[in-house]
Amino acid sequence: MSRLRRAFTLVELLVVIAIIGVLVALLLPAVQSAREAARRTQCTNNLKQLALATQNYGDIYNGVYPVGGYACCWGTWLVGLLPYVEQKALYDQYKFYGAVQNAAGNAISQTDTNTRYVGALNTPVTTSSIKAYLCPSDPKTNTTAMRAGITSHNYVANHGNTTMRRLATFGKSSTGQPNMFNGAPFVLVDSYATVPQSVRFAEVVDGTSNTLAFAETVKGQNNDLRGFSWWSYAAHFETYLPPNSNQPDILQTSTYCVPGGINPPCAAATTANPENNAARSRHPSGVVASFCDGSVKFISNNIAIDTWRALSTNNGGESIGEY
Repeated sequence: MSRLRRAFTLVELLVVIAIIGVLVALLLPAVQSAREAARRTQCTNNLKQLALATQNYGDIYNGVYPVGGYACCWGTWLVGLLPYVEQKALYDQYKFYGAVQNAAGNAISQTDTNTRYVGALNTPVTTSSIKAYLCPSDPKTNTTAMRAGITSHNYVANHGNTTMRRLATFGKSSTGQPNMFNGAPFVLVDSYATVPQSVRFAEVVDGTSNTLAFAETVKGQNNDLRGFSWWSYAAHFETYLPPNSNQPDILQTSTYCVPGGINPPCAAATTANPENNAARSRHPSGVVASFCDGSVKFISNNIAIDTWRALSTNNGGESIGEY
């Protein structure tokens, strides 16, 4: 007597596989969204830590913000804040932080390349990746020959609403009026004659809750130097362009600019268009930014440009509405 054997037919099996495929397709965006939300939360926490580190720095150094960068190569705010992000040992290793050209023009940092961020004295520090300076939404690393193993990071300091070197007037507002520089917490110090040498907490007269401190950047690939922020010319952002703008960042030279692919647009600086970089991220629709009061907000790519610029100034007296 034969026994009837029950089994799935090929059609039934294909139907089950199709249903599983549809369910996966439906769930995958939700899973990816949850993962990105977790990454953005970590990024938010990092920027909160940087804002608090800046407050602690000011408590030690008589109420001033750390310098954004010393000339090209003698340290940026990344070095200055190391003790306040649990990296005191690395800070102690860094040599000649803040050494810029003196009145005689012969500071050791100008004649001995070993004292630069890329020099033998400092590469034990600048080849380190600092977790507090990294956003997990931008997992790319940089291993190109140009960088000699020096790391890139994801946060940049606010240099105001015009250019890295605080050009007094640059471009126009959305109403056609001149876009005037009205202060910023961070400054590039090229020499003993740079004015100002630093910015005091007391100079943030627009209110610390209305003044940006840090925002995000992305790590450039294939010799693109965005995110290469041990170097002063990559440690900054300006609000001349909106977040994640489709307009180019303006880098020091074309050598350091590699647009296309995963890299945002960029171009080389000119007299008419000096260095200025937008805030950028790998998050969909905006960037995370911290403020001088320690708060952190997610800023939409669609923020009104005049509002975005007003948030970067510390003594502009602008009226800032909802954003």
